[in-house]
Amino acid sequence: MSTLLTLQHATATFADTALAGIQALPAEGKDNPRADFSDTPWWLSLVKALLIFVYLLLSTLLVIWFERRVIGRMQQRPGPNRNGPFGLLQTLADGMKSMLKEDNTPAKADKFVFTLAPLITATMCFIGFAIIPLAGEVSMFGHRTPLQLADSSIAVLFVLAIAGIGIYGVVLAGWSSGSPYPLMGGLRSSAQMISYEIAMGLSLVAVFLYSGSMSTSQIVGAQSNVWYIIPAFFSFFVYVITMVGETNRLPFDLAEGEGELTGGFHTEYGSMRFAMFFLGEYINMFTVAALATTMFLGGWQAPPGIAAINDGMFNEGWWGLLWFTIKLWMFMFVFVWLRGSLPRTRYDQFMRFGWKFLIPATLGWVVLVAFFRGAQNGWFGDAALEIAGRRFPVSSLAIVALVAVAALIFGWWWDNRALAREAAAAAAPPEEIDPYAGGFVVPPLPGQTLRETARVGAPALPEADPVREAGSDTASSDKEATRG
Repeated sequence: MSTLLTLQHATATFADTALAGIQALPAEGKDNPRADFSDTPWWLSLVKALLIFVYLLLSTLLVIWFERRVIGRMQQRPGPNRNGPFGLLQTLADGMKSMLKEDNTPAKADKFVFTLAPLITATMCFIGFAIIPLAGEVSMFGHRTPLQLADSSIAVLFVLAIAGIGIYGVVLAGWSSGSPYPLMGGLRSSAQMISYEIAMGLSLVAVFLYSGSMSTSQIVGAQSNVWYIIPAFFSFFVYVITMVGETNRLPFDLAEGEGELTGGFHTEYGSMRFAMFFLGEYINMFTVAALATTMFLGGWQAPPGIAAINDGMFNEGWWGLLWFTIKLWMFMFVFVWLRGSLPRTRYDQFMRFGWKFLIPATLGWVVLVAFFRGAQNGWFGDAALEIAGRRFPVSSLAIVALVAVAALIFGWWWDNRALAREAAAAAAPPEEIDPYAGGFVVPPLPGQTLRETARVGAPALPEADPVREAGSDTASSDKEATRG
C-alpha cells in the first residue's frame, strides 16, 4: 500500500513539474515576441496605427520629390523647383491634379473589379508595415509601449502573405480592363512577383536560423552584438535583388514596359484609381526596405559606435525612430540610384536569372547556414581550436574550408568557360555553309558561299536549277517584247 502511495505521489509531482514547464515555455522561448504590449490599451493601438499611416504618407510625398531631384542631378537637370521651397510641394500638386482629373472607365471593363483592384493594392501595402518595429519601448500618454503596432511568432511570414495578396490587385487590374495589353502586363507582373517572392522567402530563412525566431522584435533584439548583414551577407544580396523585382522598379519594371505594353496593367486607369497604384508602389518600397532594415541592419538599433556612447543613451526611446528612418532612406536612395543608372532588362533574362540562379543558390546557402549553425551548437562534436583568444569549433572551420575550396573550383570552371566562349567567338567563320544545317534557313555572312544541300525535300538553290533559270530568261524576254 505504501508503495502505491509513493508511486502516486511521484506521478503527481512529475505531472505538476511538467505542467509548470509547459506553462513557462512560451514566456521564455525565443519564438515568443520580445515586444511587451501589456501596457498598451486599445485606443493607444489606434493612435500608433494613425502615426504609422501618417509616417508612410509623408514619406511617400517626400520620396517622390526626392526621386525627381536625385535623378535630375544625375541627368544634369534641376528637377522640380517651382511649387514650394526647392519644389517640395510638387508632389502635393500632382496629387491634387489626380483628384481633379476626369475618371474614365472603359466600355468593356468589369466595373466592380476595375475599381476593386486599386483598392486591394492601396490597402495591402499599409498592412504589411504593422509588424515592423520602428523603435524600442517609448512613453506615450503615460504608457510604456513598443513603437510597433503588432507582433507575433510568425510576423515575417505575415508580411510575405500580405505581399502575396497584393499581387491580386495587379492581376485583377489587367483582367478587368478589357484590353489585351493590360492583361499581358498583369500576367507578366504576377509571374514576376510570385517568382521573386520564392527567392525572397528563402533569403530570410538564414536570418531565422541565426535568430531562432520569426518575430520581428526578437530578430532585432538578436542583432544587439552583430547585424545579420555580416553573417548572412549572401541572403542580404539576394534580398536586395528580390525586393527590387517585387516592387516592379527599374531595372525590373517589366510590368510597365512602355515600349511593348504601353503602360502595363494600369494602362486604362486614370485619376485617383491610377494614383492608388502609384501610392501602392511607393508604400511597397518602404515596406520591403523596412523589412530589410529589420532583418539585416539591426532594425531601430543605433550603429555600433553610437550605441556605446554613455551606456547606450542614443539606443533607447524615440532615438530608435531616427536610426530606423536613416537606414530606411538608405534603401530608398538605392531604389532611386538604380532607376537613374540601369536600363530595363529583358523579361526572359530576368525570369531565367530568378529561377536558374537565385532560387537554387539560395537553397544551397540555406543548407550551408544550417550546417554552420549546427556546428556552432556542437551537434557535430565538441572539438575546437583557440585562435586569438576565441574558441572556434573544428566542424565550423571544416565547413568554411569546404566552401572556400568549392568557390575556387567554381571560379576555375567559370574562367575556363569564359575562355572557351572567347575562343569560339574569335574563330573564323567557315567559307562555305549549309543553309539548312540547323533546321532553319540561315543567310550567309559577308564573304561566305552557300553549299548545295543534299537534304531530301529541300528546294534547290537558284543557281543550281536550270529549269528555273530558263524560265526566268523566258519571262524576262517576254517582258522586253511587251515593252518593245
